[in-house]
Amino acid sequence: MAATIPRYRCLNGHSWSSPFKVFLPHATASTSSSGPSRSFATTTDDLPTTNPRAKRTTFADKLNAGPSFSDFVSGKEAPLDPAEAYALKTALVGPKGKKKEITRLPPWLKTPIPDSSSYKKIKNDLRGLNLHTVCEEARCPNISDCWGGSSKSAATATIMLMGDTCTRGCRFCSVKTSKAPPPLDPHEPEHTAEALSRWGLGYVVLTSVDRDDLADGGAHHFAETVRKIKSKAPAMLVECLTGDYAGDLEMVKLVATSGLDVYAHNVETVEALTSQVRDRRATFRQSLSVLKAAKEAKPGLITKTSIMLGLGETEEQVWAAMRELRAIDVDVVTFGQYMRPTKRHMPVHEYVTPAVFEQWRVRALEMGFLYVASGPLVRSSYKAGEAFIENVLKKRRAGRAETANADIAGDIPVKIIESGNL
Repeated sequence: MAATIPRYRCLNGHSWSSPFKVFLPHATASTSSSGPSRSFATTTDDLPTTNPRAKRTTFADKLNAGPSFSDFVSGKEAPLDPAEAYALKTALVGPKGKKKEITRLPPWLKTPIPDSSSYKKIKNDLRGLNLHTVCEEARCPNISDCWGGSSKSAATATIMLMGDTCTRGCRFCSVKTSKAPPPLDPHEPEHTAEALSRWGLGYVVLTSVDRDDLADGGAHHFAETVRKIKSKAPAMLVECLTGDYAGDLEMVKLVATSGLDVYAHNVETVEALTSQVRDRRATFRQSLSVLKAAKEAKPGLITKTSIMLGLGETEEQVWAAMRELRAIDVDVVTFGQYMRPTKRHMPVHEYVTPAVFEQWRVRALEMGFLYVASGPLVRSSYKAGEAFIENVLKKRRAGRAETANADIAGDIPVKIIESGNL
């Protein structure tokens, strides 16, 4: 008589089941030459129960009811609509009973942690010469891209003059603030020029904190730095992103005629939101007067500004700001997403999608701006924009101002510049 093997049951109280739907036969007999035949038990208590109370939904049931492997590799699924792909995700965070809903950072705003050799070398050079950068102080998300070139000469960094402490307290900015910052370093112009000449860059950006504690707002210090750079590297192109010098237009003219190639000053946001976003000493009208005075001080000088989106501005307000900028012949404008540096700063009102940024780029070009950089991660000191401006300035120097085509890295918008429009 064939031996009967023991019956086994799973912990859930019913017969063995597998998530891969592999079942053993209930009555199978086999014989071999080396031993007696064996058979599986076939009693009815091995069959699944039909009692609905005892039936449980297991992980295997859920897995078997879901999509099969072929569903993932068939290639029949249509791509997501942009509106769905850009949908923002929310999550509840905090202790039980005190949870609050937050908006997760969209995937198009996530950037890698900087760790390249070029990044480390630039950081060491800056610390060794006691220099600061807005890239670090303002927590720019592009620092990995700008500092992470294949070599230091292929990287860019925006040097921040006059220390790392500002006398103003804008609600969007993470730079340290104080009514009485440390005194200026008299060696900073020389050290800055030395660092930049070491790197062999073709285009550099200088910016500064606001120094309302100084009689001239630091304008002479700024101008001296530009002159030192030009004396060490005459071919180097210099862009200066300045403050408003408390409305002192003579100081604006001093910097504009110091030998720089691009004068930048940011309006930051639309006029209606300026009082909420910026320090009360900074106004939209005052910023416009700075850009206008710089252009008048040196005809042909490229002027540049930047606007943050996602602060609660309306479409008509952005249109109005652009019309004001074109009225004073601003050449370059950049649009970027406002990102909240810390909980102490004003919250993000909206994460603007890449498609909307592209719309503003096209609209601004149609209005006559020389160049427009527009995207979620674009900042006023933006690598692609600097490359385009460098190309324009070199063509001017070579006496070929009739056309200036940008075709850098294959992804910078091309705009034809007619003779006399620059």
